[in-house]
Amino acid sequence: MKAAIFKAKDSITVEERPKPSVKEPTDAIVRVVRACVCGSDLWYYRGITPHPEGSIGHEFIGFVEETGAGVKDIKSGDFVIAPFAYSDGTCANCQAGFQTACVHGGFFGGGNEGEGGQAEYVRVPHADGTLVKVPGSNFSDEMLASLLALTDVMGTGYHAAVSAEVTKGDTVAVVGDGAVGLCAVLSAKMLGAKRIIAMSRHEDRQALAREWGATDIVEDRGEDAVRAVMALTDNVGVDAVLECVGTAEANKTAFAIARAGAIVGRVGVPHDVQIDAMGTFYRNVGMRGGPAPVRAYMDILLPAVLEGRINPGKVFTFTTDLDHIADAYAAMDERRAIKSMLTIG
Repeated sequence: MKAAIFKAKDSITVEERPKPSVKEPTDAIVRVVRACVCGSDLWYYRGITPHPEGSIGHEFIGFVEETGAGVKDIKSGDFVIAPFAYSDGTCANCQAGFQTACVHGGFFGGGNEGEGGQAEYVRVPHADGTLVKVPGSNFSDEMLASLLALTDVMGTGYHAAVSAEVTKGDTVAVVGDGAVGLCAVLSAKMLGAKRIIAMSRHEDRQALAREWGATDIVEDRGEDAVRAVMALTDNVGVDAVLECVGTAEANKTAFAIARAGAIVGRVGVPHDVQIDAMGTFYRNVGMRGGPAPVRAYMDILLPAVLEGRINPGKVFTFTTDLDHIADAYAAMDERRAIKSMLTIG
């Protein structure tokens, strides 16, 4: 089969690899029809975060081709969404709704053979606890894009909003205008936010943010961004902050614009981030978030997509095939695309 292989900084290739097979009774093999590049993949591509040479990618949807003898709920022929983390669904952490902390789980795309989502086939451990079956098999391209968004970015944006405890009538700020940040805007709107401040410098992203509920756009960064948000909120700050980047500057801004008693929902993977313990203590500013348990939000988000109430697939603004995976990475790296999608099979 063809698979994307991470080689080194700025180097992604497509190579022939053995098609994965069932190793454990709880495994399933999925034939991928859509995959994509994640903003977190760019940390590896840019050489900021190490990644072993090997398979990469953790967002994919497709058809189940084969299952192990221990798989009961998922069947061959099912169309499925694969959350970016695999989980057994039965451990205490999964039962508490934090499948990304499953004691027997892990993440796709970490270099292991056959477990990278940017490939024609993927082996899925703990298939019953991981995969989400979608009724039907004949979907429009638009629907496939939105279903693909549920593997990570939509659920991650939603996790930021839930972690920050966004409620009806809130004023919310979203730090970051990548696919996750834009989905966080959409999520804040779903949860009833009255005012949503999107922090963005890019016109195409600003337009989608406004379509999805942003009422204000702040183009500044750093101290200028803090001053701009405070000016919009009578120098009080916002009721909830959704931090969707992970850099030191983004986190510093997020905590600075939170009003007293607010919570910062963090879903950007932290890089060289230090939180002001005393400053947050005396303002009673909280912090929640982490790797999004997107599996836990499927009961809410999947019906919303299938019924046409949300269309998170609009974050995909560049589409190519697996043979041109390098173009997909470059388009995102160069800010020519919000998010790149791969058509496979």
